[in-house]
Amino acid sequence: MTTSFQTKEDAEKNRAWVLVDAADQPLGRLSSEVASVLRGKNKPTFSPHNDDGDFVVVVNAEKVKLTGNKEADKTYFRHTGYVGGIKEEKAAELRARKPEEMIKRSVKGMLPANSLGRKQLGKLKIYAGENHPHEAQKPAPLNQ
Repeated sequence: MTTSFQTKEDAEKNRAWVLVDAADQPLGRLSSEVASVLRGKNKPTFSPHNDDGDFVVVVNAEKVKLTGNKEADKTYFRHTGYVGGIKEEKAAELRARKPEEMIKRSVKGMLPANSLGRKQLGKLKIYAGENHPHEAQKPAPLNQ
């Protein structure tokens, strides 16, 4: 008996589009579900070295829920590239400036830290509001 792996071409043919509504969902639980779908772990053909996950469209990113005092206490860091150029921002400020970034950073931390993870993150489409430009792909709602 031999083990068969799905080829890159077969994986690209079998890709689907999934729609996720982030309204009133905890950030961490939502992100782990999305990361699992992006990697393809919900499919029987999953292999860790292959990109056989689906495209994910997340809407209502501005309404994602943070539990406890995380809205005021959680700090996001970034670096400008210059000496002493570290910048920090609270979760409430990041939500007001760019609400999609909270979900993107959370999902990115749950994907592999290599070229495969970067490719999988490219299949994630996040929108602050209800509308998205991917109606033609007919995204199916994610069963959570």
